[in-house]
Amino acid sequence: MSAPALQLDYYDGRSARPRRVAAHLSHDTLYLRGDGLVRSVAASQVRWPERSRGATRIAHLPDGGTLHCSDASAWDTWARASGLRETLMSRAQHSWRWVAACLALLVVLVVAIYQWGLPWASQGVVALLPDSVDQAMGDAAYASFGDQLLKPSRLPAAQRQRLQQAFGKAVAQAYPDGNAPHYRLMFHKSEIGPNAFALPGGVVVLTDELVELVDGDVEAVVGVLAHELGHVERRHGMRSLVQVTLLSTLSSLAFGDFSGWLATAPVLLGQAGYSRDAEREADRISIRILQAAGISPLAMVRFFDKIAPRAGDRESSVIGIAFASHPPDEERVAAFREAAQAEARP
Repeated sequence: MSAPALQLDYYDGRSARPRRVAAHLSHDTLYLRGDGLVRSVAASQVRWPERSRGATRIAHLPDGGTLHCSDASAWDTWARASGLRETLMSRAQHSWRWVAACLALLVVLVVAIYQWGLPWASQGVVALLPDSVDQAMGDAAYASFGDQLLKPSRLPAAQRQRLQQAFGKAVAQAYPDGNAPHYRLMFHKSEIGPNAFALPGGVVVLTDELVELVDGDVEAVVGVLAHELGHVERRHGMRSLVQVTLLSTLSSLAFGDFSGWLATAPVLLGQAGYSRDAEREADRISIRILQAAGISPLAMVRFFDKIAPRAGDRESSVIGIAFASHPPDEERVAAFREAAQAEARP
């Protein structure tokens, strides 16, 4: 049986004048004949077009010439009859099974990157950064708050000293080998209300309002500070910064213009999830420090009882221990309560 022929427009790559030719494939060679043209080209040297819906098919010849066929259906029929095989990519693009499988694989890949890839990568990057970087960033952030946000503490000096000593004693008991993370406890009256937060490098800020809210409960304050020390120990501040950077980069690559909400939303949602994981980790460290110091984790339950009536104020807060990026209070209270019960069991 002779190879089928197809009428095409041939452009030689030097002029815009098309020449009507007949093309057929035989023994891996493309033959062109018509309008004064007779030539042959090895089929392997032709860049064949991929199948697409309704588009003009254009084949590129090695010398710059092109073959145009406006009848896509006729081209596809001729290509199949001539034995031209579609690439795997082209076949996949026209198969709903392949498309569905690729989408499922993409979802799995995105989940894996979010769940394990980014935390692993950020932890690796942070491990390579010297502590001096944390120190410099924490000092810069602390200085940026200025007198408008953080004012000198008005707590009595004796009370600040008592809290300082209680926390220092708890840390010393929790880290008997002297390997406690470096920290600097700073007391402030503030415009952010009852709060405590840790900065990279070890600056831990405790506001007068938080001490007053818990009625000076030393054990509760030690529990809160132990939580913040957990952030310092695990370098959550730097990890958060690295993770946001990586998330932003991936999101902008996936969605293009980073100013769009489509690209911003994954960053916000993703970082909130990482933040909640960091809070849970800091809570576990708080429990360990409290227990090492002989303080019941119920001290933190008392803290949450005290801040519960202020739950409505948290949305307006900017930084601190009780943010939307934290796990639900019920979950955290249950964790501290369970730790206390486990401790009490014989």
